[in-house]
Amino acid sequence: MRRLYVQIYLTIIASLVLVVVISGAIWQFAGADRFNREAFEVAGKLAAGSLAPQSASKQEQQRAVQKLSENLGLNISLYDADRNLIVSWGTKLPPPDANRLHSGRIHGRGVAGWQILLPDNRWLVTGARKNRTRFILAPLIYLATIVVIVGLCAYPVVRRLTGRLERLQRGVERIGAGDFSTRVAIEGKDEVAQLAASFNQATERIDKLVSAHRQLLANASHELRTPLSRIRLGIDLLKGKNDEQRKKALEQDIDELDQLVDEILLMSRLDAHSKAEPWQEVDLLAIAAEECVHYEDCSLDGKTVIVMGDLRLLQRLVRNLLENAIRHGLPPVEMRILSNRDNAILEVLDHGPGIPESEREKVLAPFYRLPGRQDIEGSGLGLALVAQITRSHKGNIEFFNTVDSAQFGIRILLPLKRDGNFDRKERDR
Repeated sequence: MRRLYVQIYLTIIASLVLVVVISGAIWQFAGADRFNREAFEVAGKLAAGSLAPQSASKQEQQRAVQKLSENLGLNISLYDADRNLIVSWGTKLPPPDANRLHSGRIHGRGVAGWQILLPDNRWLVTGARKNRTRFILAPLIYLATIVVIVGLCAYPVVRRLTGRLERLQRGVERIGAGDFSTRVAIEGKDEVAQLAASFNQATERIDKLVSAHRQLLANASHELRTPLSRIRLGIDLLKGKNDEQRKKALEQDIDELDQLVDEILLMSRLDAHSKAEPWQEVDLLAIAAEECVHYEDCSLDGKTVIVMGDLRLLQRLVRNLLENAIRHGLPPVEMRILSNRDNAILEVLDHGPGIPESEREKVLAPFYRLPGRQDIEGSGLGLALVAQITRSHKGNIEFFNTVDSAQFGIRILLPLKRDGNFDRKERDR
């Protein structure tokens, strides 16, 4: 398989050669004849000014031809109008071509030069004193030199460009081999650099997803052992007995296990950016009211605020916020639904100890528990799901304390529904 840089390099060289050939052809068939006639006419007038007049003696004409020949470094022969030799200096040149009635270049007959018609109808025949082959090859050597220079200048540019692509290819191969920590150097500011930046962003995202799923799997296996062990023990204790209390405990363990599995699957779906559920208009106040009635010491205040989103995910967000406040805080719990110019605002406040500032980012990670609170019920997925659902709706999550520090709160900011400008494309962006 031909390397890319070879293809590009050969394309540049071939294009240059083609331009030279086409330019020469256009010059030869379109512009050369007219230019040559005008040029030879001027040359004839200049030469006539340097030669002795036609009426001068042969010796005078000989001296003038010799002087012109030495000044120009050419062989010169002077012929009359009937193409008879008058005088010559250097190698004698053949008479002008009888079939040509005007000035022009002459080839063949052992000479390469020009025949120039003077204003007095004499003919001046000139030829190079150098080797004829070298005289003919000089333009070709000149063009070949241009091609070589362009080729030498183009090679490092082409090689540098394709070298960056090759390094990017090796990075893709390492990703395919399972090395998700691979990154490529961003060189330059062109499209290849943008491609390298996009590649790094993609690999970073893949690396984070793989690492998160590995961590999720490890933590999930650990969290699943506890309810499974309790269920196994409860089944062993129930053998041959009719203990309603233990049956109820088993049902609770099964419910806990079912909820844990459901949360793990939901986190995986959000990590994969699943768009299975269509977005719709959601009234935050309505779903907050539905969830608040399930909890004691929970009050709701606010106004109707409409956002575009996944109804089931937003219900889960509100539910997890309330369960987190009730489980880790102190009653009473307050929920507020507000809005500003750009965002819907959902706040949940409680009277508990809150979350230290140094731990506020950590509690959004799956299965993380605050130091000293490992014995509190829960899987550690509640706020992690809240954060993922918020991000999937292009929102932000904040922690805050009231002015008197009597209450700790979590604030969710979600984009407000606009008139037709927050549609599915906005969600998928």
